[in-house]
Amino acid sequence: MPLPKIDIPLYELVLPSNNKKVKYRPFTVKEEKILLTAQESKDTPQMIISIMQIINNCLVDYSVDDLAVFDIEYVLINIRSKSVDNNLEFEIEDPDTKERIKLSMNLSNVKVIKDERHTNKIKIGADYTLILKYPSLDMLSDMLDPETVTPEKTFEVLTSCIDKLVTEEEVFNFKDFTKKEVDEFIESLHGDVVKKMKDFFDTIPKIRHEIPYVNSEGKEKSFVVEGLQSFFI
Repeated sequence: MPLPKIDIPLYELVLPSNNKKVKYRPFTVKEEKILLTAQESKDTPQMIISIMQIINNCLVDYSVDDLAVFDIEYVLINIRSKSVDNNLEFEIEDPDTKERIKLSMNLSNVKVIKDERHTNKIKIGADYTLILKYPSLDMLSDMLDPETVTPEKTFEVLTSCIDKLVTEEEVFNFKDFTKKEVDEFIESLHGDVVKKMKDFFDTIPKIRHEIPYVNSEGKEKSFVVEGLQSFFI
């Protein structure tokens, strides 16, 4: 007689980038192994590969390739909440006293922070509007490792977020043009447009949560959990 297959519950959440509902399941032992391997490696590329694999395994009706980075962060937190425990306990080192501080965090309190200034639409003159898209985790993989960040890579990620150029009558999809054509278009842009593109990048929504604590010297401080760090604590 074969071993029975255990039913795994499904849950639903709303993606912060587009308000679409997606279904997901908790970790199985298979994903736990992937996660442990990534945590032990301390290697950024390995962590990214593991994250992509876990998301692809646990999302039922959505592809990880269609998720913005902050969507991925939010999905991971929800998966972890349903898989392990909603309350996460961990230790940090106080930078002043070097003591070990025990902290706890309720994952349900971790939210996506949105900047009111953030917009993905940039006006170019009177007739054109540039529509930007959110970078994927693949796009940002090199940006997560400070040792690999260069101005060229930063600009490449920035320009990869350009999606469309629209008027009231026409839509130009940048995926339909060659890299040379896109580069020539970007090089023709006014500096103010490039600055607004950087503003889009700098104000992208993100996971951020502050945990207050008091060290042995009686100083009130806070530990900031931000981005993918919230998943690999």
